[in-house]
Amino acid sequence: MSTSIDFVQSPVVVARALIGWTLLVNGVGGVIAETEAYDMDDEASHSFRGMTARNAAMFGEPGTAYVYRSYGLHWCLNLVCGPAGHGAAVLVRALEPTEGIDTMRQRRGMQPLRLLTTGPGRVAQALGVDRSFDGLPLDRPPFALRPPRAVCPVSVGARVGITKAAERPWRFALIGSAHLSRRL
Repeated sequence: MSTSIDFVQSPVVVARALIGWTLLVNGVGGVIAETEAYDMDDEASHSFRGMTARNAAMFGEPGTAYVYRSYGLHWCLNLVCGPAGHGAAVLVRALEPTEGIDTMRQRRGMQPLRLLTTGPGRVAQALGVDRSFDGLPLDRPPFALRPPRAVCPVSVGARVGITKAAERPWRFALIGSAHLSRRL
């Protein structure tokens, strides 16, 4: 089992590989239970129409954070992948909370454990991620990525919450997790 993620790979490969890894931000986080891949040739991707001030980090170095605001309400955390300048990322849709649960509950308003990090907006809020994290490298603080202890069973399905290219099987989930944003 690999002890690091090769973020230069395609977002589909990275999205699947990240399932079961532990993601921490300032020591708070958990096991990645759900991801979605987005690539520059994908109509649903922020990079589809080229680089803008909002999505510039998505065209940055692989292994960095791309953080954007969804519908003007929620921050969303993505992990940049593919070659530098390519415009691809993996959206972290859900975590199984394992570390800093009290901190997550404070940030989220004392939610039940299952609801703390189910959905990309909840993930970012629970981890304390906002635009200031955009472009930061994932291999040093405040981020930490730890490999799973065993091979994790992964299910694959269509992405959710989008209207374009939604049928692509680019959503990945930890089989048996109670912390998915939606059933797969």
